[in-house]
Amino acid sequence: MKLVMAIIKPPKLDSVREALSKVGVQGVTATEVRGFGRQKGHTELYRGAEYVVDFLPKIKVEAAVSDELLDKVLEAIRGAANIGKIGDGKIFVGELQDAVRIRTGEAGPDAL
Repeated sequence: MKLVMAIIKPPKLDSVREALSKVGVQGVTATEVRGFGRQKGHTELYRGAEYVVDFLPKIKVEAAVSDELLDKVLEAIRGAANIGKIGDGKIFVGELQDAVRIRTGEAGPDAL
C-alpha cells in the first residue's frame, strides 16, 4: 500500500478529485495549506503599500492506494493538476505500513 500526497493549486481540486474517482480511488482527504517552492511567492500591492507574499495558498490531497493502482493514480493527478506553469505542484509517494477501518476492523488493503 502507498500513501500518495499531492500539493496542487486550489482551482484544480475538483478535476483531481474526479480523475481519482475515475481510476478507482474511493477515499481522498483534502487540506488547505500554504507554501512555496521554486516560485518563491510574489509581490502584491495593498492600499498603496507593496508587500511580499511568501506562502501561497495550496491544496494538499492525500489518498491511500494499493500498489497495483499507484501508476494510474500518479498519472491521473498529473493529468488533472497540470497547467504547464511553475507552481503546478508536486506528488509525494510514501510506503503505508497498515490501515484499519474503524467501523469493521478490516486491516491492510481490505481497509482501503
